Amino acid sequence: MFYVKNVPNWERAIRLIMGALALAYAAANWGGAGWAVGAGAMGVMTAMTGLIGFCPMCAMVGRKLDKGH
Repeated sequence: MFYVKNVPNWERAIRLIMGALALAYAAANWGGAGWAVGAGAMGVMTAMTGLIGFCPMCAMVGRKLDKGH
């Protein structure tokens, strides 16, 4: 594995839900609202960090997953 997970399971679930909602908004408003493209891009990024468990921005600020030590 090339990365260390830095997103806890509860946050991964929230990221998946929020990503799916943003993608649904983007799909529903693709032709009408200019925000749809941005919402779609953010939805994809949010859902992917939820699926993988690694957030590059969190890693940049030094966030590490607490293993209960």
